[in-house]
Amino acid sequence: MPRKIILDCDPGHDDAIAMLLAHGNPDVDLVAVTTVVGNQTLEKVTRNALSVARIANITGVPFAAGCPRPLVREVETAPDIHGESGIDGPVMPEPTLALDERHAVDLIIDTVMAHEPGEITIVPTAGLTNIALAARKEPRIVERVREVVLMGGGYHTGNWSPVAEFNIKIDPEAAHIVFNESWPVTMVGLDLTHQALATPEVVERIAKVGTKPAVFVNELLDFFGAMYLEAQGFDAPPVHDPCAVAYVIDPDVMTVRKAPVDIELTGTLTLGMTVTDFRAPAPDDCHTQVAVDLDHQRFWDLIVDALERIGDVRA
Repeated sequence: MPRKIILDCDPGHDDAIAMLLAHGNPDVDLVAVTTVVGNQTLEKVTRNALSVARIANITGVPFAAGCPRPLVREVETAPDIHGESGIDGPVMPEPTLALDERHAVDLIIDTVMAHEPGEITIVPTAGLTNIALAARKEPRIVERVREVVLMGGGYHTGNWSPVAEFNIKIDPEAAHIVFNESWPVTMVGLDLTHQALATPEVVERIAKVGTKPAVFVNELLDFFGAMYLEAQGFDAPPVHDPCAVAYVIDPDVMTVRKAPVDIELTGTLTLGMTVTDFRAPAPDDCHTQVAVDLDHQRFWDLIVDALERIGDVRA
């Protein structure tokens, strides 16, 4: 049976590709999409999510907007990577899908509680504000969620600071809540996602698909690549967020290692660091694991296959 997932995101170029992967792969069932402030303001990322839904003809899936700011801290966005719209580069169509009237936190809770325990996997590819609030508002979801597979953090690598990754650093208190609940957590962090490079060979493979959604992906990668080259010196951009979806589809696409992980909340230089303890074998009750090595070919095979399955839908 396909794995049922809630995708909590802040589109975002790589979030858009994660949405397409989740929609186009038959081994996952995208049951809800929720948005949260992150790469851009809540209003902008929510519009982007609905525009991507139109591009890929995603229908019958509820979309809900969530938190417009972190739990405690001021809003931080990433225009130097994603532009002023959150998805600069492609011309985004006007959304046609209406938002669900519920707050994203309530949609997450309702969806988990409406399914049997172990049926729903939560896949956050943004700050963890919505997920933390859902766990606090309805604690029963923690024991019902099969797993949280998140894109964020890094056991050695940072990008928003020398040691902290953007999704964690913009709301470290929310991350602390999510990592310290008892549900299983898989951290797909920068150490892994920096291996998911959209090389020229990858871009050529996507171009050969030839459909409008495939053209859209390459337009995303053109802008994303230019911004990453300027901001962080990458010759080919790392495509972070689809890695979390790919792990749910095919756990063999990457290797993982069990290890305790906690979030630094008070360090002057280390705020938001995902502190990962590799000093000894993980204890038997360890509920966190981190992604280590990516099968690059297998990963991009999943994305190309999803684009081929989506086909040439009209935006």
